[in-house]
Amino acid sequence: MASHEVHHLFHNPIADHSFSADRKTLAVARDNNVELYNRSGNSFQLKDELRGHDKTVTGVDIAPQSGRIVTCSQDRNAYVWEPSPTGWKPTLVLLRLNRAATCVRWSPGESKFAVGSGARAVAICSFEAENDWWVSKHLKRPIRSTVTAVAWHPNGVLLGCGATDGHARVLSSFVKGTDERPEPSVWGERLPFGTVCGEFLNRTAGWVHGVGFSPSGDAMAFVSHDSSVTVVYPTGPEQPPKAVVSVSTQLLPFTSLVWISESEIVAAGYDCEAYRLQGDSNGWQLTGSVEGRRRPGMPQEREESALNKFRQMDLKGKTKDDTQLPTVHQNTISTARSFQESGAHVSKFSSKSMTYQDSESIN
Repeated sequence: MASHEVHHLFHNPIADHSFSADRKTLAVARDNNVELYNRSGNSFQLKDELRGHDKTVTGVDIAPQSGRIVTCSQDRNAYVWEPSPTGWKPTLVLLRLNRAATCVRWSPGESKFAVGSGARAVAICSFEAENDWWVSKHLKRPIRSTVTAVAWHPNGVLLGCGATDGHARVLSSFVKGTDERPEPSVWGERLPFGTVCGEFLNRTAGWVHGVGFSPSGDAMAFVSHDSSVTVVYPTGPEQPPKAVVSVSTQLLPFTSLVWISESEIVAAGYDCEAYRLQGDSNGWQLTGSVEGRRRPGMPQEREESALNKFRQMDLKGKTKDDTQLPTVHQNTISTARSFQESGAHVSKFSSKSMTYQDSESIN
């Protein structure tokens, strides 16, 4: 069983979360604001609040090296927050979108970030030093519906995105003057902005909830609303993939995934707990739950007397109180992210649901 660190922050939905590189600061998207928590001993205490959006904040990400925070919202805007002696200094980024922003992630080099949206587009935002502002370019074709998730390839140029049209795609976000020309890979060699390096349809056309590249970048996985996990192994530009492995499960749909290593994935979602998958291009399989079935600290079920059973049936129409789930999370896990890494291996991941912020060790 994996070890857990659970932080119960508040009784409100958490739209997104992000930890700083030293794991001492936690940014949480709550309603129209972003709350910043600092670690104090074994708990996190509210330290600051980022206010600027006038609608629900849908995404937040802390840049590991610079510490800058990017946020996006249903108000169709993004902010880049930079630390200063007087507090956090916001810079408004006009995304030029006519629908809500849905998710945001910094690129590995932190020179740009990607914002998914309901406008059937991904905004790639980079900084222009000459004009001292952030500008956005749109990835549109062949996206045909709301973008639900984005994930960066290790080279910082390729972007994976999932959408409600049932597709997971790999697109080039190369920005001249910002990016260096990437090395040739299995996804392609020449990668001008907007190049479609891969387009994969979920076999039931279910919404794609989460995407992610393997540590090497040579494979991509995505989770869909049909409770499946699909792993794609490309062979080269304009060639069919070497393998497309889809694992169907009897679980509720997954909403997010984390690559633990080249041969292991953790996926979580509506079942309120995280599951391991292991395999390679020859096949993948679900190997079980990351956590134990019983929630830590939850008392063992006691024997009920016949009188008490009848009393429960009379009052509640059932013989026992089953409002507590036997899992750490008591609600849908909407996001799972890498928390601590050792080389190309993720040793801990963080997950969040309606009220819980949780980190788990991978043994």
